[in-house]
Amino acid sequence: MVGACLVGMVCSARIATSDLADAGRETKPMRTEANSPVVLEKEMSADFVVVGGGLSGICAAISAARHGTKTVLVQDRPMLGGNCSSEMRMGIMGAHGDDNKEAGILEELQLRNFYYNPLMRYTLWDDVMYATVVEEKNITLLLNTSVDGVEMDGGRIVAVKAWNGNAYTRWKIRGKLFADCSGDGILRLSGAKFRIGREFPEEFGEDYTQVGGDHRTMGNSILLQLRKTEEHHPFHAPPWAYKFTDEDFVNDKPPKEKKKYYSYKRLYPDNNNFWWIEFGGNIDTIGDANLIQYELKRIAYGVWDYMKNHPDGRCKNYDLDWIGALPGKRESTRFVGPHILTQHDVMAGGHFEDVVAYGGWSLDDHHPDAFWKVGHLSEHHKCPSPFGIPFDCLYSVNVPNLMFAGRDISCTHMGLSSLRVMATCATMGQAVGTAAAIALRDGLDPAGVRKDRIAELQDTLEDDDCMLPYRWRKVSVLTRAATVAPANENLRNGIDRKWKKADNGVWVKAGDETLVYSWTSPQRVSGARIVFDSNMTFTGKRMLKLEAEHGRRPMPKMLAKGFRIDARVGGEWKTVFKDDLNIMRFRKVSFQPVDADALRLVVTEAWGGAGEKAHVFALDAL
Repeated sequence: MVGACLVGMVCSARIATSDLADAGRETKPMRTEANSPVVLEKEMSADFVVVGGGLSGICAAISAARHGTKTVLVQDRPMLGGNCSSEMRMGIMGAHGDDNKEAGILEELQLRNFYYNPLMRYTLWDDVMYATVVEEKNITLLLNTSVDGVEMDGGRIVAVKAWNGNAYTRWKIRGKLFADCSGDGILRLSGAKFRIGREFPEEFGEDYTQVGGDHRTMGNSILLQLRKTEEHHPFHAPPWAYKFTDEDFVNDKPPKEKKKYYSYKRLYPDNNNFWWIEFGGNIDTIGDANLIQYELKRIAYGVWDYMKNHPDGRCKNYDLDWIGALPGKRESTRFVGPHILTQHDVMAGGHFEDVVAYGGWSLDDHHPDAFWKVGHLSEHHKCPSPFGIPFDCLYSVNVPNLMFAGRDISCTHMGLSSLRVMATCATMGQAVGTAAAIALRDGLDPAGVRKDRIAELQDTLEDDDCMLPYRWRKVSVLTRAATVAPANENLRNGIDRKWKKADNGVWVKAGDETLVYSWTSPQRVSGARIVFDSNMTFTGKRMLKLEAEHGRRPMPKMLAKGFRIDARVGGEWKTVFKDDLNIMRFRKVSFQPVDADALRLVVTEAWGGAGEKAHVFALDAL
């Protein structure tokens, strides 16, 4: 049952703990320098090796594993999630517009978070991501493990080398395909082509880029988290923090433009979003990481000291509850693929024949001076939402078995200003993992998938609940051949979401048996694909708040909590699948094959409770 992932994880952990406890009872000699190495040397092999455990790496690993690929996921931190983990707590942003919200594995993770973490605590969100990964039998997860080398053979990567400082273990991890989802592009060690910095405007004719041909990037940010209090408590900044006055926070007023706007420092607690505590774009966001972290801490404590102790009392009833352990990065390395996505690709809507993912955030270019810039810190250019991202941006132009997803994909600096947000990165990750599974099944490199399997990749992604711009999912052959009530035709139109004010779904009350497909003669049926409505239009409910105290997040009311699939065999209805605790939008279920002349979906309960209708977008017979 999908809804039982954490329960299943706990049960598995008990079994493993019991086995380990029994093994530990075996009497062995005391360990000394004579019989015990300080550093362990270990090796493992997999078909697919994913480096980096942010949202792009998580989605790449899970999608590959679910399509039968033995996968290793290597993450250098003690938790998964990258910029959205409890260490950094950046918001998961994506395409603008309620119709365009990202589904697939990302939506699954967020729904699991509603169910297992209704108070929306970041530390528990870490474990929601962790649980989703470790329950996949085809994934081996290595946390606290930093890749620091590669082995090559004839221009191909054959293994990565890594160090686990917690376990004093050096790893060699062999693979056939590799994906760099690290953000910083550590697999550049392979000799893969890459860029860091801003292109000259004339290279791609990017008129939004005013200057370029340099190493400058967008900076890193550290976040604060505030807590409301009933009374005022004093705050004392550390002596190394900066001291700020009103003169340090003067905003400019550029002329208003129809498709362009600006972002500024926000010095009041109501928004509680401190993205603008940003630094590092003028130096090296990788090599100068320690310096940048210290500088951001100095700024952050100084900002809070200014806000908390301001004479106008703006933060009188707030305390500083948390400050980020690590800065979140916007930009460092960009690999070079067969296509480099530019400002013009974004603004034209990304009409690519090999589209496999999409974005829709504005071209949001943060100035490299960041916090120390006077006036606006970021310049936004409104762009189409969604716009397509091609597969040709997701694999190396010169290392044939290297793929990438996230903020290190093949694009210009200006293109990255939109692509870098995490929900967009997650869609790329799912595309890369699915492509890896197809490539490994057929003995292809990514370029071979692009040449011979791109249509299959696109169809598979759509079947796995990933929207691709400018096209809609193909429904199954059995679904197309069925007879269905006119009121339920939306269930097989291939549009699995609300779109341009069209509902594209069917509302059904608990126990209603009207969602029926029938055939003139018995058909062999062995499964069903269902898309329920999880209210993706209410994106605010998905955000983990930066303020520590807020109410519980309920499951979406119109989401089916209980449902069953019935097949009509020999004139009698027979239940072939049932789930009383569904927490997912997308379900693909299988059952013992039957020869049925009808199939029906019955929602037995909605999460909104008695009297609340469920909303269903799709039903396919398989």
